[in-house]
Amino acid sequence: MISLLWLIVGGVVGWLAALIMRDNNGVIVNIIVGIVGAFLGGLIMARGDINNSPLTIGSFAVSLLGAVILLGVVNFVRRGTVRN
Repeated sequence: MISLLWLIVGGVVGWLAALIMRDNNGVIVNIIVGIVGAFLGGLIMARGDINNSPLTIGSFAVSLLGAVILLGVVNFVRRGTVRN
């Protein structure tokens, strides 16, 4: 059940990051970017101490920030620009 929740939240975070960055990679890439971005955002904001914090507005915002940064880096590497 928790894995399904992570996929749903990751998909929403990835989708919102794609909207913010004006990018269209598809649902699967959005889920991957959302999950990896959430992990990276949590890693950066928690200074390397990842814990199983509950889903709050703050943790969602950190996840979204991580996904937006990750998507910007991916776009920069793939296209040479952050936005289209």
